[in-house]
Amino acid sequence: MVNTSPPHPTPNDSTSYIPPLENGDRLTRPEFERRYNAMPNVKKAELIEGVVYVASPLRFEPHAEPHGNLMIWLGIYKVATPGVRLGDNPTVRLDLDNEPQPDAILLIDAACGGSSHLGTDGYVEGAPEVVAEVAASSASKDLYDKKRAYRRNGIQEYIVWQVFERTVSWFSLQNGEYVALIPNASGIIESQVFPGLWLDVSALVAGNMQQVLAVLHKGLTSVEHQAFTQQLNNS
Repeated sequence: MVNTSPPHPTPNDSTSYIPPLENGDRLTRPEFERRYNAMPNVKKAELIEGVVYVASPLRFEPHAEPHGNLMIWLGIYKVATPGVRLGDNPTVRLDLDNEPQPDAILLIDAACGGSSHLGTDGYVEGAPEVVAEVAASSASKDLYDKKRAYRRNGIQEYIVWQVFERTVSWFSLQNGEYVALIPNASGIIESQVFPGLWLDVSALVAGNMQQVLAVLHKGLTSVEHQAFTQQLNNS
């Protein structure tokens, strides 16, 4: 039987050929989205300051398990705080040069006064209140180019868990600049945007999730968190 199906497009078929995404490509956001949508086998790609980054397959350690623990911590806060939404690896349209896919975002629903919203195609548009990343081999990108893009676009807090360094950097946007939040005497960092979002940094780094959740529970029963949930309910 003769195969009558059309041949796969090639670079010479200018009307149908869509080039694949490659690390280091410099693209506009519309072109980045066009190529990304044409590559369903690619699970994660980002446009950071106009440069394409395509993620490699992720190992259980040092990324997947820390990512899971991060989502547990943020997920319990989300469940306890109506009006707050949590996303796992969502595409975020920040500006014409930046379309990241953060490990996690925590945002206030647009109906409750949040600074971002869902577009008609379901992508996040604008700056979520909090972005969190698990940084292993991507530490330089997460702490430099991506951090600069997040700051410029007004993301209020940026959390970077540096797995190999066994530390968590938590930045708060103050007067247009990121300032590192320092753990208190008990080793706890408290979010300035989401009251009650408390983190025992040492426990998270050590994988002691029982302690992480015990500290979070204290934050969720604080007067500040109760006032925040009331504020969201009245929005």
